[in-house]
This record gives sequence, C-alpha cells and structure tokens, in this order.
Amino acid sequence: MQSATVETGQVDRDGQGVPTAVAVRNVSMVYDGIHAVRDASFELPQGRFLTILGPSGSGKTTLLRLIAGFQRPTSGEVVINGEAVSAVPPHRRSIGMVFQKLALFPHMSTAENVAFPLKMRRHDARTIPGKVERYLDLVRLGGYGPRRVHELSGGQQQRVAIARALVFEPDLLLLDEPLAALDRKLREEMQLEFRRIQRELGVTTINVTHDQREALVVSDEIIVMDGGVIQQKAQPAETYRQPSNAFVANFIGVTNFLRGTAGAATGPDLDIERNGLRIAGTLVDARNPPKRGATVSGAVRAEQIRVLPAGALSAAFDTVVTGVVADAIFEGERVVYEVRVAALDDMLLRVFDHDPVAHNQFSPGASVILGWNRKDVLVFND
Repeated sequence: MQSATVETGQVDRDGQGVPTAVAVRNVSMVYDGIHAVRDASFELPQGRFLTILGPSGSGKTTLLRLIAGFQRPTSGEVVINGEAVSAVPPHRRSIGMVFQKLALFPHMSTAENVAFPLKMRRHDARTIPGKVERYLDLVRLGGYGPRRVHELSGGQQQRVAIARALVFEPDLLLLDEPLAALDRKLREEMQLEFRRIQRELGVTTINVTHDQREALVVSDEIIVMDGGVIQQKAQPAETYRQPSNAFVANFIGVTNFLRGTAGAATGPDLDIERNGLRIAGTLVDARNPPKRGATVSGAVRAEQIRVLPAGALSAAFDTVVTGVVADAIFEGERVVYEVRVAALDDMLLRVFDHDPVAHNQFSPGASVILGWNRKDVLVFND
C-alpha cells in the first residue's frame, strides 16, 4: 500500500524518527447503544510488534476488526501508512491475517495453501514457487510443501498459516488469538516463533490475546483494554512494573490488594492504615495524592513478598506481618503459598517462592513471617 503521507511522531531507541504504520484516532464502535470500543487512540511505528491484551468482552477483537476493515467505526478514523482507510475494503489494505481458526484449505497441499494469496493477487506464476519455498523455509517447514494439511501437527499448521499471511509481503500483520487452541508447551514455543519471524522480517504486527505471558514475551508494546477503553499503552516491562491503574495491576500477574485508609503522603510515599497496621507503599500518581483517611488499595505482586519461618530476622523489610500457611502448591520452578493473615482480617495472601530447592518449604498450618518493601506496594485511589 502506497503512503499518501508519512507520520514520524515516534522516536526509536537510537533517536531516529520512525514512520507511523498505524494510527487509530478517537475510534469508537457502538452496538445498540453500547460501546464495544470507546474513543481509542494510539500510534504504532513501523516494524513494531503490538499486542492488544484484555479479558473477554474488553473490545480488543473489535478494535482489531476495525483496523482490518471487517467493520467500520461509528466514529473516528484508522490510518495505515498515512492513508485513512475506513472506507477501504479489507482486501485493499495490504494486511495479512492469522486467526484462531486457521482456515487452511484441506484439499490443498501445504505449498498450495501458501501460494493461494499470491494467485489471488495475480502474481507472476513463475515467481510463486520461489516465494512459497522462501516463506516455508522462514517458518522452518522447508521440504513440507507437498504434504496435506491433515498430515501436519497443530504447530506446523500454525506455521503454514503464518507463511500464507506473510508470503505476499503485507504492510501489516494482524493476529487474532491464533495460539489459543494450542496446548501450553506448544503455545509457548510458537510465541517465540512469532517473535523470531516478526523480528527477522520487520513486519509491523498487531496481536490480540488474553494470554498475559504471550503479551509480555512477544511484544514491543502492549495495550491493555477493559470495557472498550484503552487502560494503558506501554512497553512490557513498564506495563508489568508500573501499571497505570488497579485494573492493569490486577489483570497482569498475580496481585494481592491491601485495602485501607490513606495516611499522610510524603512525596510518592504513603502508608496505608488498616486495623492499626501501617503498610508502607508508593503512590502511582504522586501528583494527585488521596486525602488522609480516604480509602485506598495497595497492590503487591505475589513474587515480591518474601516468606520466612516464624521468628526469623525481618529487619530488611518495610512491612512485616505474621500468618499461617493455608495451602502450598508445588509447581516445579516455584511453590505457591496461600497465607492467612490475622492482622488483615484473615485475608489470604498469595506468595511465590521461586527457589523451592534452596529455601524452606512450609506445609499447611505452619506459622510464617511475610515481608515486603515500600517500593513493592503500588497505591491506587479507590
């Protein structure tokens, strides 16, 4: 797709301007008076991998369909490579797509499936076999061209779908939960394959998923959606470590929420008071501190809490509570504890121990100490 204009509002890691591949501008989609997408806006530089993440009904798939052209927004505009495309049909948008249901043709060979979009676009028939071979090699299926789809494993079929979506060299690749039906091990392998292929080709990619790990593994940037609204757009590490609100903090990772009332704020530092216990925390938005006594929530992730035997030295922590192990779940690389804390009204805190071999392992009924530091507790206004 030829660009009418090129937007260069983004800056890459080397400080050089990167053209904008996709710009979504105040896009809304309304069904029967209900907003599936509400006033969504973002820009994606060329060559980047963006994942739109959210629970079912969050609006992520609707937003992808608006970008693809399968639906036209109620208001707002989608711009691809500088061209407003809301009136452009999907087949004219130079977009490759991979769906959860791969829609491969069972009566065709692997090579014929990959060649199909080239034939539909009337590519020179003499060049098609070479392109098909190149893209089968890219997805590590060299030599599989003569095989029928039913002769391939689930992961191999995924690779065929990727090759078919990329073989005509689209400006944009859209992925609509293509890994959701795979088992966990294969899904994790294919996540790395998506990342490798995207980086090798440099194709701008937008992925939709509800899988948090997938979003963190494959993406340059993540958009988190809820209720049709973009809650945060950031790089994976920032999304995980600096969530913009309580929804994002709760949706990504395993998070404990400690509710109480706000003490006096000192810059970004704020203590949460609950039943006489002071929980040291850090304000997410220090520019708008809550009034003293207002209800607040502190979010602390399960891996940021340390679990120690009762009576152990705990001076290294800003907040310390005692508890009783209610459950201990061995997951191989970690032990997941549920600890009941009397000082928090018998609240169950979830705690990860990522070194179960070297550390003490506690059985249900064991008395323990839990400790964490101020920086580990992100304080949100209720």
